[in-house]
Amino acid sequence: MIEEFSVLCHSAVRIVADNKIIYIDPFGIEKIKNDADYICITHSHYDHFSPEDILKLKNDNTIILITEDIYVNVLKLGFKENKIVIVDPNKKYKINDLCVETVSAYNINKAFHPKENEWVGYIFNLDYERIYVAGDTDITPEALNVKCDLAFLPIGGTYTMDYAEAAKLANSIMPTIVVPTHYGKIVGTVQDAKNFKSLLDSKINCKIF
Repeated sequence: MIEEFSVLCHSAVRIVADNKIIYIDPFGIEKIKNDADYICITHSHYDHFSPEDILKLKNDNTIILITEDIYVNVLKLGFKENKIVIVDPNKKYKINDLCVETVSAYNINKAFHPKENEWVGYIFNLDYERIYVAGDTDITPEALNVKCDLAFLPIGGTYTMDYAEAAKLANSIMPTIVVPTHYGKIVGTVQDAKNFKSLLDSKINCKIF
């Protein structure tokens, strides 16, 4: 079983499973913990790649997964080259004992996240479960093909799917649990999260943080 999962702020996700602590897009981190085994960045926007928040979590053994466009900036944060993994969309990686897949994350009808930027979401295979953290995306063919047990989906609209679109995606891929992200800080409201939950198939358990 996954020991713990949560949304810390905006799209910042923390997962504890299989003796690993994993952060995705840390942002708005309140306390210095330096406890990350892995930090995974979906793309270069400031609310997903936040150097000050990464420094609150990294330690000498932390491995960071990134898109190529932030490589130089990550080196400046003190990561050694052997602790940096550059990922491409729609690939599978095995990093030590972590098995992870990437999924293209991009906009269909807006220009904030172009497909050609090759930004990503992640699927983690942990404790016999598949955990999908979508990143900033719309409903894409790649997202519709995801198979997962737990999904973190953006619902805030403007830059990503809105809550109705996110619910449509969730009802298509049918995770056991879905968690809304990307609301309450920059765009989107708590009411959007409640609206999202109300549109879900009754078989899907929704967890709102």
